[in-house]
Amino acid sequence: MQIKIHSEIKQLPAEEWNALVEDNNPFMRHEFLEALETHGCVGPEFGWIPCHIGIYDDGKLSAAMPLYQKYNSYGEFVFDHAWADAYKQSRIDYFPKLVSATPYTPATGQRLLSNSPDSPEEHYQILMQTVAQLSVDNKMSSYHCLFPRADQLDWLAKLSLNGSDVLLRHDVQFHWNNNNYTEFEDFLDALTAKKRKNVRQERKRMQQSGVQLRLLDGHTATAKDWEDFAHFYKVTFEEKWSTPTLNAGFFQEVASKLPDQVFLVLADLPAEEGSGEERGECIAGSLMFRSETRLYGRHWGCTQQIDKLHFEACYYQGIEYCIRNNLQVFEPGAQGEHKIARGFIPTETRSAHWLNNSPYQESIVQYVEHERKAIDEYRKQLKSPYQESES
Repeated sequence: MQIKIHSEIKQLPAEEWNALVEDNNPFMRHEFLEALETHGCVGPEFGWIPCHIGIYDDGKLSAAMPLYQKYNSYGEFVFDHAWADAYKQSRIDYFPKLVSATPYTPATGQRLLSNSPDSPEEHYQILMQTVAQLSVDNKMSSYHCLFPRADQLDWLAKLSLNGSDVLLRHDVQFHWNNNNYTEFEDFLDALTAKKRKNVRQERKRMQQSGVQLRLLDGHTATAKDWEDFAHFYKVTFEEKWSTPTLNAGFFQEVASKLPDQVFLVLADLPAEEGSGEERGECIAGSLMFRSETRLYGRHWGCTQQIDKLHFEACYYQGIEYCIRNNLQVFEPGAQGEHKIARGFIPTETRSAHWLNNSPYQESIVQYVEHERKAIDEYRKQLKSPYQESES
């Protein structure tokens, strides 16, 4: 057995890496992670430095972990600014730290990859021992496993490394579940009367705007479509005083390498009369990705506000896509209590955190327990949009 640390994902064999990916998760696929690196979406500029772990048996990849040295907390969606501030006040370095995740992607999935799906614990143990050794050797403050699959999170929760227990953090996202719907109306029928009426009104308002939607995948979207979408993405981030990290080259490469896992919704204004054009200006877009069982909403952007267009492009088209393709869950991204009114229900998300000889271990243990109780209470206060909740 050999354990190697790779500074680029392309140093790992793509076919062997993808053979370890379950449910054909797009964000864990070699092509997606390589596109991030190839097009400068991760690296020193953004504080994500690849250091992926590969375990090899007789020269063949048998287990792996996507891993990054982090020099900030940007693009993680599990906020640890309070921890970093505490370290800073004590003049202790919180950065660099180690993060296992897909950059800029708050979607659940594997973080510990193994070719032994029935008994992967031996591989998990070696991966985590390697993480601990990396942390000690390179003076990393901590390790953070973000949005892991539930079974892997449960395994991590029992782990102790170098005398420190792995801690769990809790949060809430809003997911849509496919209850064997055959069409959108079946889904609407399951909602309460008030929520059903609201959805119908929103869709009608959008249709009355005259905006036309194009539903595309990696085969049908053109280079111009991806340039337009990259512009929407950039504008949206800059308007929020945030940092756009993805670009047209990244979007185009992922679409070409994973064409059947891309779902792009573009919105066009009506063509001007007498122009002879098929459609008018493209003003907005929503980008989603799919696995074998799930749809993941990731990015939205626009250059012109159209009433209810965001809900249509980001939520209702995604729900219809899931019904058409028999996908079981739609994860539309982080945050957004407004999603409940559109059929999404509060869903617990968790992440695992290990502190490397931290002077704040006990304080952070108390912090995460207080956070868990607050999240539990918050979830209890949220009402389901479905009829069974009224009975």
